[in-house]
Amino acid sequence: MVGIASLIVAAGVTLAGVAEATAQPYVVRVACRDGLPTGAYELRNPDGHLRVAGAFEHGRRSGSFFFWTSTGVRIAQLPFDQDVMNGTVALWYSKTDASGEGPRKLVAEYRKGRPHGTKRSWYPNGRRRTEIEYADGEIQSAAAWSVLGKRWSDAASRELAARDARDDAAYLASLDDIVHANHGACEGDAAPVLETPEGGRAASSSKTQEPGSLR
Repeated sequence: MVGIASLIVAAGVTLAGVAEATAQPYVVRVACRDGLPTGAYELRNPDGHLRVAGAFEHGRRSGSFFFWTSTGVRIAQLPFDQDVMNGTVALWYSKTDASGEGPRKLVAEYRKGRPHGTKRSWYPNGRRRTEIEYADGEIQSAAAWSVLGKRWSDAASRELAARDARDDAAYLASLDDIVHANHGACEGDAAPVLETPEGGRAASSSKTQEPGSLR
């Protein structure tokens, strides 16, 4: 049964239903059912700016989670199926272009928490940067170009692909940590355990993180 409630941190008062927690620098709003986050989820600055939007299903992330900087620039779209990354991941640069949007940065296919399929990245000026083929998290082939459009050697391309894989995993985990550290609370149930994009467990953190401070 779904009710309406708010978690008032300063006063220590908790009511069942829609859990709403205020903790600087974020305000969390998430629907609850049977003591678990179920339904729409929002993370906002105290001034109302939306930073993260998505949905939970029985305590697990479901569908796409979107992330924005404090100035309203969209920087990430992460797809989930039963709390595991599954589908097309998209990242954008935080510095806007003439259209007012951040230029696209990366598009990658994930299956069951691992890169699987094609991953493409671009420079801020829109020129292609890499094109990498994955199978179950393993690099199968890689091509890379300089910011001026010159094709790199196969060895250099693979080296960059491996470095990007580490950096991308760390960046996605940092976005995951933002939700984990600001998931709100549903009365009568412990905080949901969220899985990282690589299928591991996200460590609990008492600190909130700023999406706008990430790359």
